[in-house]
Amino acid sequence: MPPRIVEVRQGVLKKNDLAARRLRERFLEAGVCVVSLVSSPGAGKTALLCATLRRLTPARRAAAHVGDLATDHDAVRLRATGAPARQITTGTVCHLDAEMVEGALAGWDLGALDFLFIENVGNLVCPASYDLGESLRAVLLSVTEGEDKPQKYPTIFATADLAVITKIDLADAVGYDDAAARRALDESYPNLEVLRVSARSGAGLSEWLDRLEAAGVRTRTRALPTGSDQRRNPGPVPPRAR
Repeated sequence: MPPRIVEVRQGVLKKNDLAARRLRERFLEAGVCVVSLVSSPGAGKTALLCATLRRLTPARRAAAHVGDLATDHDAVRLRATGAPARQITTGTVCHLDAEMVEGALAGWDLGALDFLFIENVGNLVCPASYDLGESLRAVLLSVTEGEDKPQKYPTIFATADLAVITKIDLADAVGYDDAAARRALDESYPNLEVLRVSARSGAGLSEWLDRLEAAGVRTRTRALPTGSDQRRNPGPVPPRAR
């Protein structure tokens, strides 16, 4: 890569990291757990998020941002669950960045939310480099995509906190090999936590919701006022590793 391109790329990522740090501090202050979903196109991000929002609300206050190059189709689907949702239309940009998320927050009271979900543009390459200030990054892999996706796109899996195998109701029909998928994941990020879900049948959704609740509890504990007996020392707020 020519030196000038490297310099520009480093500048872009540094700018994004600064914006992500601002976001992370805002999210922590508000006590909102921010969960980002990344995957290739068609892996089932919106379907999983719709199922999640229907089960979370009204017990939990949740909202969503969703990124796509064009249309607001996914935001319309998400709003049908009763949760607020905003579309971030990126045009020719193949990922969300922290400034896009920051801009989409205008007018929203973060303190009124327990969860904010960020559904990234369908892409397993570019989103890996862009921290969005999230508390939890889940990378989705559908059983229809092939078990070797983690080997082809290792960086996105290495930046994730959790891998979610989706569409498991189709596993037998497409000949999905779970052991092979686990081996591929271990090559990219050994011991990465893995959940298996089906938004259509509901299989695995209880485990997914439990994982979200655990992340939410951790976020709220970190956000407790100084002096609280329950407060944990969160230490510095680091940027997401790339």
